[in-house]
Amino acid sequence: MELFGTAGIRGDVRERVTPGLALQVGRAAAADAAAAGDHEFVVGRDGRTTGSALAAAVEAGLTAGGARVVRVGQVPTPALAYASRGRRGVMVTASHNPPTDNGLKLFVDGEEYDRDAERRVEAAVERDDPPAEWVDWAGSERSSVLPEYRERVVEYASGVGAPLDGLRVAVDCGNGMASRATPQVLRALGADVVALNANVDGHFPGRESKPTPESLRDLRAFVREGRADLGFGADGDADRIVVVDAEGEVVHEDTVVAILAESYVRASEASDPVVVTTPNASGRIDDRVEAAGGRVERVRLGALHEGIAAAREAGEEGTEVAFAAEPWKHVHTQFGPWIDGVASAAVFARLVAASGLDGLREPIVERPYRKVSVECPDDAKAAVMADLGERLPAAFPEASVATEYGVRLTFPDASWVLVRPSGTEPYVRVYAEADEVDALVSSTTETVRAAVESAD
Repeated sequence: MELFGTAGIRGDVRERVTPGLALQVGRAAAADAAAAGDHEFVVGRDGRTTGSALAAAVEAGLTAGGARVVRVGQVPTPALAYASRGRRGVMVTASHNPPTDNGLKLFVDGEEYDRDAERRVEAAVERDDPPAEWVDWAGSERSSVLPEYRERVVEYASGVGAPLDGLRVAVDCGNGMASRATPQVLRALGADVVALNANVDGHFPGRESKPTPESLRDLRAFVREGRADLGFGADGDADRIVVVDAEGEVVHEDTVVAILAESYVRASEASDPVVVTTPNASGRIDDRVEAAGGRVERVRLGALHEGIAAAREAGEEGTEVAFAAEPWKHVHTQFGPWIDGVASAAVFARLVAASGLDGLREPIVERPYRKVSVECPDDAKAAVMADLGERLPAAFPEASVATEYGVRLTFPDASWVLVRPSGTEPYVRVYAEADEVDALVSSTTETVRAAVESAD
């Protein structure tokens, strides 16, 4: 049984992430935690209409499995992760998926479950073990984490960049959980904040939950009209952000990572500062990290926590993971081991206040980059990727090939293309960075489509 993708469990609430499944996962997670001596879970949810029922089902499963539950209500995912320090946690969220979907993310001591832990939960769900003995069914209580979490973000970000006094910032919360944290944190740091779509609504009436250049058109227009110096767009659970510049243009996600990574490496006192990122991340990140005296390590998408652990384990004395990120998602390792869009907005705004966005971008070489999605049924992905392991090297014989995280081709001029299956949607993703990126993407997607058709 395979329940977990690259970002927890997600899917349609009537077909996949049902209350029945939530109950099973809760009971399985409690049993797995008990085997490690852990008996307390904190449970939170985003603003989706189906969240209340699913959170109740998770709580029922956890308590029937012998775990004690602390309910924190509607919170951003990073706040739930913060609350899971020293215990375990379940966040009911589908992040940027449409309102028909929901999902489950599991945490232990602030970190998302790794692959081994997810497989143990999957195996327990499949076994369908009976509940714990009735005398071991635990209780629950209600608690609040948001005020403390917001205070800690403000305290952390205050050590970076410059005060936000006078900086005008627009935040499009997308009717999601950023409404409960991002504007409040930025205001506490001194910014003049205007919040758009800041009422929590599980139907996402203001815009779709996924922040894209198209869905952020109102934010972009607001900033472009001179009503803000900087804009942030959040997804449904506030673990990722999109940055909009003063011209109303979306700043490329890898440029944002490069800016943050360079800043953290320059601030590090370690002799070997490391930035962990993913195979689809731009070479501009490597350029800026190396210029700051650090190095880059890569790990599969959805596994930044595993990459952080591996870098620390493989490193010698003086090695420090200064920052970790994949596009849109950032782990501020000195603050906590979770992905945190609220902290990213706070830190990035203070860097802009100190140096200006143009000054931060000036040293970054933005080689053309593209991402394309090719439709592919979930049950065909394995066969398609196996086929592409042969087709792509044959189509591009001049490239070196790596297959650890999909199929990645690197060309003599340092341009590259990565092909990998999506972990959350029925697509095969194509990422490319090259001077002639359109031609590279066209040739690659043609090969991918041929592989998909052959698998039909």
